Amino acid sequence: MARLTSALCYKDPKAALKWLEAAFGFELVLLIEDGEGNLAHSQMALGEAHVMVGNEWSADHASPASLGGKNTQTVHIHIDEDVDAHCERARAAGAEILAEPDTQFYGDRTYRCRDLEGHIWTVGQTVKAVTREEAEAATGLKIQGWA
Repeated sequence: MARLTSALCYKDPKAALKWLEAAFGFELVLLIEDGEGNLAHSQMALGEAHVMVGNEWSADHASPASLGGKNTQTVHIHIDEDVDAHCERARAAGAEILAEPDTQFYGDRTYRCRDLEGHIWTVGQTVKAVTREEAEAATGLKIQGWA
């Protein structure tokens, strides 16, 4: 079985760990520190989802906060509970809500936000089963591989 885990760089990774717990409900599952107490590596989990949180450690590994807010990826979390309440939790923790919760053509209700250093996250909850034919009719797009 393969599993994909995102690894995100932060200028202040210890603050990010606290924020990800407060905003999204992630739990710290691994913390490695050097002799001065600086973060060397960490991992967080939310159910079966994992994310690694680390420092900026090279010119190619930087926080969006160091790059004028630029992102080359977004991180998506799929949850089973109330996505609207999840959005409010993230907002209360200081997330910048970029797109309010809205039900998408594929049956998920999603919102999008920016975290304390500028990483963009989407969070979704399946609220309606949609067939490929229904999705094609709603969008006018030809869809392959619909499960």
